Amino acid sequence: MAFKRRICNEANRVDKTKPLTKSSPSRHAIKNLFQNTGGKLMISKTWSRKPIAACVAVAILSVYSMVVLASPAAKAPSGELSVSGQVMVNGETAVSGGTIFSDSVITTAEKSGAIVNLSKLGRVELAPNSSLKLSFTEKSIMGLLENGSAHVSTLAGTSVNFTTKDGVVVVDGSQATSFTVNVVKGVTSLTTHSGLAQLRVGGAVKQVAAGESATAGTPQRTDCGAKPCEEHGLHGGALAALLLAGAGAVAAIIWAATHNSNNFSFGGSPIVISPSR
Repeated sequence: MAFKRRICNEANRVDKTKPLTKSSPSRHAIKNLFQNTGGKLMISKTWSRKPIAACVAVAILSVYSMVVLASPAAKAPSGELSVSGQVMVNGETAVSGGTIFSDSVITTAEKSGAIVNLSKLGRVELAPNSSLKLSFTEKSIMGLLENGSAHVSTLAGTSVNFTTKDGVVVVDGSQATSFTVNVVKGVTSLTTHSGLAQLRVGGAVKQVAAGESATAGTPQRTDCGAKPCEEHGLHGGALAALLLAGAGAVAAIIWAATHNSNNFSFGGSPIVISPSR
């Protein structure tokens, strides 16, 4: 029995003194890493922050570019053109459905006309034998009328500044306004159909309410022959002709508005105005 106990003790002593199995290199490296870092696995800050910062910068730039491109301010204001007869825009033949941009020069021939629909601003109608440089922003309409007749209709909030060589027609935009301005033989006439407009000549300002008219300028006479014309005022015949022309234009506009507000014709084939966009 004692012998058997001795054999067991020897076996136990051999097991305790048996060398441990050698660890693999990877396990040994991981063990040393945890011992050197206090048991926490550390990642290089330099390696991680730079790529993340670059990704964030690219994402912000992409979003900013999309917002700028989608912004309404990035789109220039424009109008839709409808024509009857022969109409030129910036020296080129125009057709109905074309787009009009600011600072365009519109010219109508005899028995021709044009309408520029400016959506939320209003619209501008040109009679035959007219020439107009039309400009506009998001809240205003500007024009330089060389000759002929222009009928302007605006919504509240739209200011107007129409210039002729004799004066300036101004609308402050406080209310919806409709007016017709004519340039005939050196005389500018303004007729207001609704709202309130101003005719400014030099330092003088004439308030022209609905149903009223005003004139400015000196008529050009062609019946003097070789002798210079001595008369500089607006004689009765010229005044009557001017008022008659203005009344005819107003009557045509009123008739078109009461019969079919979307039709427009000056003797050529009629055109149809598209609904406001």
